[in-house]
Amino acid sequence: MPNPWDIGSAKLLASLGFAALATTSSGHAASLGRPDRHVTLDELIEHATALAQAVDVPLNVDAECCFAEDTAGIADTVARLAHTGAAGFSIEDFNPVAKRIDSIGRATERVGAAAAAARRDGLILTARAENHICGIQDLDDTIRRLTAYRDAGAEVVYAPGLTELDDIARVVSAVGMPVNVLRLDKGPSIAELTAAGVRRVSTGGALARAAYDGLRQAATELFESTSIVGQPPKR
Repeated sequence: MPNPWDIGSAKLLASLGFAALATTSSGHAASLGRPDRHVTLDELIEHATALAQAVDVPLNVDAECCFAEDTAGIADTVARLAHTGAAGFSIEDFNPVAKRIDSIGRATERVGAAAAAARRDGLILTARAENHICGIQDLDDTIRRLTAYRDAGAEVVYAPGLTELDDIARVVSAVGMPVNVLRLDKGPSIAELTAAGVRRVSTGGALARAAYDGLRQAATELFESTSIVGQPPKR
């Protein structure tokens, strides 16, 4: 399940035959010239609506922390996501206000609120444990979190940043439900992940980074190949 960052990339990926797509918070932010987690809820809703309308395959929305401090706010965000045409969304346990990962108790309460709202609005909920992507290499805690999120009502769980196949297989075995894995250059292959029982693989911001890296390289070569670039035309 690759992650487009704008309408053009969504249409391209859908045309290749992918069965589903997902937004990427970092890719969306990059398309606006901003770092990750610097997009507003209104901007996300507009973005998700545009992508959902542009393709005929299901779209999952990276809703970050659901842009809410309390459970009522989470329910409101989910209601807005339901009107975008998306098939599902994710909620993560990183708290951007406190700039840390929430306690497992608070995070589970938030996942429960998101799950109740997702059932109400017919959306599929993915719950994310951000330990590893934030540099906290505590697999036991990650498994405890994912298991708690499963019990709170998530239909898919996700721990971005896992790179070792044995760790991924352990997560799959422990949670006993669909697991999403972030595909990393140094990580296991798609075939290895499938054999380990992974049900869904996403790319996060990798495709957007590849596109911008290609643009930067091509533009740099163009700039350095001629002395007239940037010079005003002569009259």
